[in-house]
Amino acid sequence: MNVVALTTTRRKASQRRRAPQIIEAAARVFAERGFHGATTQDIANVLGIKQASLYYYFSSKETALELVCLKGVEGFFDAAKAIAARPESATNRLTLLIKSHLSPLVDRPDFVRVFLNERQHLPRESRRRIGRWSRGLERIFEDVITEGIKKGEFRADLDARLATLAILGMCNAASNWHRKESTDITRAAAEFAQLAISGMGKRPTVPRRRR
Repeated sequence: MNVVALTTTRRKASQRRRAPQIIEAAARVFAERGFHGATTQDIANVLGIKQASLYYYFSSKETALELVCLKGVEGFFDAAKAIAARPESATNRLTLLIKSHLSPLVDRPDFVRVFLNERQHLPRESRRRIGRWSRGLERIFEDVITEGIKKGEFRADLDARLATLAILGMCNAASNWHRKESTDITRAAAEFAQLAISGMGKRPTVPRRRR
């Protein structure tokens, strides 16, 4: 291998090793400043490198946002699908779904926050791909809740669609406040699950008064 080829190979290997650090910096900047408030210079400043060096890793700010959003949703759908397929009660599976949905806030909170708050700025095709993923995740939650209604675990008059949107809305909102509240995500997940399950349970029968 000649000197030029060796240098090129080493540079590419270095870029591969540093790519996760670059995307993490982008996630941090987007989470703090929002997509429109952030610049590639801001990302470069976090890393202490020249702005031009970033273009080895992504071609534009929009591309950086897409990479961050993809990392933010990585594993969500597969984890939820595996939980939904378990031979357990709907109550137990819904509890696990809520815990699984919140768990990425432990190790990649900036990525999740950017996905939830900034994905509308993605290019159209990317937005459509992620939209399909979001709808698929909603269906998993809704199917488990529907099954729980049919089996009598949840009350018969429960609207599965509204319950799904309420649970996901509650979970997603945690990305904006859990750091400020110094809330342990495991504890928050347990509390959220308890709130959801209690709210969907059968209402106690009130005995009629004798006239």
